Amino acid sequence: MKMSLWIKYSVLNICFILIFELLACGQQKKQAVICGADNTLEYIKSLENKNVAVVANQASRIGNEHLVDFLLGRGILIKKFFSPEHGFRGDADAGEKFKNYKDKKTGLPIVSLYGKHYKPSVTDIKGIDVIVFDLQDVGVRFYTYISTLHYVMEICAEENIPLIVLDRPNPNAYYIDGPVLEKRYRSFVGMHPVPVVYGMTIGEYAKMINGEGWLRSGIHCSLTVIPCINWSRDSIYSLPVKPSPNLPNSLAVALYPSLCFFEGTVVSVGRGTDFPFQCYGHPLMKKGDFSYQPRSISGVSKYPKFEKQKCYGKDLRSINLKHLRKRKEINITYLIDAYRHLGDKTKFFNAFFKNLAGTEKLREQIESGLSEEGIRKNWQKDIQAFKNIRKKYLIYPDYTD
Repeated sequence: MKMSLWIKYSVLNICFILIFELLACGQQKKQAVICGADNTLEYIKSLENKNVAVVANQASRIGNEHLVDFLLGRGILIKKFFSPEHGFRGDADAGEKFKNYKDKKTGLPIVSLYGKHYKPSVTDIKGIDVIVFDLQDVGVRFYTYISTLHYVMEICAEENIPLIVLDRPNPNAYYIDGPVLEKRYRSFVGMHPVPVVYGMTIGEYAKMINGEGWLRSGIHCSLTVIPCINWSRDSIYSLPVKPSPNLPNSLAVALYPSLCFFEGTVVSVGRGTDFPFQCYGHPLMKKGDFSYQPRSISGVSKYPKFEKQKCYGKDLRSINLKHLRKRKEINITYLIDAYRHLGDKTKFFNAFFKNLAGTEKLREQIESGLSEEGIRKNWQKDIQAFKNIRKKYLIYPDYTD
């Protein structure tokens, strides 16, 4: 009798263990993020027996396979690729112009959407039935992939070509911050009246471009967004492939909204080092423990600011990412600090700064000595107005407030 009870209890115990492990496995599966590109059942039928163009780069992948190779392997008739800033394989420096060329692996033509050719022409899309857009965004207004999105949507709307956007997580989607772009400063590094950090995926952003009538003459694109699965705005998501040459890791991606302002100043953000967007410095900054010497790096930074000169500044590589996420704001103390060191010694700001900031006010406020708190107060009304617009286009739950 005792042996029989012992066996029963043992069997029950084993069952409980198995159930717990199954539940744990199920929970792990629920937590695995599936990007829009991986969700092939939702869009591949729409591509069959059609002439397809793809807007993609090195981060456009399904698992370890490039999206284009995956689609070609399943008989999809891809006719050409469109490539954004940094090129199709992600080896062009920021701001580097490159011409149309053929992909060595597939032999298919690649049309550059950078330089003077931001928007596909009617000739570029002749004979195309549908365009697939798959770029890894980082959720920052001056990161130019959303400008490329705008122009692709516009030509699709003009020529009545459907666009399928394969959504990907935005690693900076957990907050909204920064000055909202003023229309007079519209450029390729800022095309829409949104804050610097806007808290949306690229799929949500595409819906907003359409819904707010931001395309030429208010025209609308025939848009389908293939959403991510098991991702939320407060998820900690590390990009499996670097989105561009100078954003090599999660810390650089997180610091990018704060440090990219320096591209409109005399200050270096570490281009030409092994840690771009994880430091800042200048040859005339106060000498301290940290220094670096930018060098030319092919495919990453060919002509870095202060090449071969020793720069002194701040090393930000020890910043804890969790603490950075808790802050939920752009850190403008970096700008204020650098200006205090260099404002009297250099022409600190250049003409590009107003395009990055989307306003002249930020430069004026820093030059006048306004505090960080005072500068932030000037953003809040416009940010709240943007939030009211933004909420109409969200696909995933909102945790930004």
